[in-house]
Amino acid sequence: MKIGKYEIKHPIIQGGMGVGISWDQLAGSVSKEGGLGVISGVGTGYYKNLSENVNIITKKDKPKDVANFYSKDALKEIFNNARKLCGDAPLACNVLYAINDYGRVVQDACEAGADIIITGAGLPTNMPEFTKDYPDVALVPIVSSARALKLICKKWQRYNKIPDAIIVEGPLSGGHQGFKYEDCFKEEFQLENIIPPVIEEAKKWGDIPIIAAGGVWDKKDIDKFMDMGCAGVQMATRFIGTFECDADEKFKNVLLNANDDDIKLMKSPVGLPARGVRTNLQWSIENNTAPKVQCISNCVAPCNRGVEAKAVGYCIADRLGAAYLGDEDTGLFFSGSNGYKIDKIISVHELMEKLTKGE
Repeated sequence: MKIGKYEIKHPIIQGGMGVGISWDQLAGSVSKEGGLGVISGVGTGYYKNLSENVNIITKKDKPKDVANFYSKDALKEIFNNARKLCGDAPLACNVLYAINDYGRVVQDACEAGADIIITGAGLPTNMPEFTKDYPDVALVPIVSSARALKLICKKWQRYNKIPDAIIVEGPLSGGHQGFKYEDCFKEEFQLENIIPPVIEEAKKWGDIPIIAAGGVWDKKDIDKFMDMGCAGVQMATRFIGTFECDADEKFKNVLLNANDDDIKLMKSPVGLPARGVRTNLQWSIENNTAPKVQCISNCVAPCNRGVEAKAVGYCIADRLGAAYLGDEDTGLFFSGSNGYKIDKIISVHELMEKLTKGE
């Protein structure tokens, strides 16, 4: 699979998972094994392995405001540590469009050594604006419709640029969805049905590789989407079930112990439905015993400095941070629809063997 100037041995992108689920250990290991490792640029102020010269300003043990929640210095250290594992292999960074300081974080990632920037959670119509000084960095938007791709390509004409690849994400993915709640269940919006129109739209703009995401689980799924004309797939949730995943052991145990019925769509302060494991957090929200919402990190623009968080009953930055730290009582544990299938923890090497050679 080729994205921009970068050759990726196996057509597998490890999806970016925010606030400590895919950082240096996971992303570095995936790139080392010939996939594309993706470091999440979200919540880097929570990174545990900071050197002494990096100072994260906190309030109530949480990164204070945007500059600390999206710490430039921490992101640089995450990249440096990932590079120790994968060397010069291609390494990507996922930066959500909905975050505060999007442009700055993209530039921070480029400066830290990202070869590829992946962006979802909104339409990144000005994405090339922030990588002008880094012409070798490949740009990959995430879309959920041909219409979204067309809009991005039209807007990018002013930069004389087309996407280096497109990730098409269906409604079975973990975390935030690109669909309304009710549309997530409609046949017309399932991944198999939204890919063909995106492929046709992409042909109008150039030779853009299409990558399938959302509910991809095994080699059989990978082969299916490759046969449809995709250049590769993006998978996130299955990589949580690896030793190298940066998530806390208690996070992994939540998935190990989850049943099919435990993984649900839920409301989010971002304004879109999000898929995760129903745990004590959802019960406490319904019973008004959840942790009090107080905006400390100011993480995403749509939340409007805590207004939306109070409306849905939880702060997404705080709850994802709690999950990363292994707090099963108050943590928010995102998972794709297949997360319950994780039944044991294996190495990234073993997982890549399964995905490329079959079970």
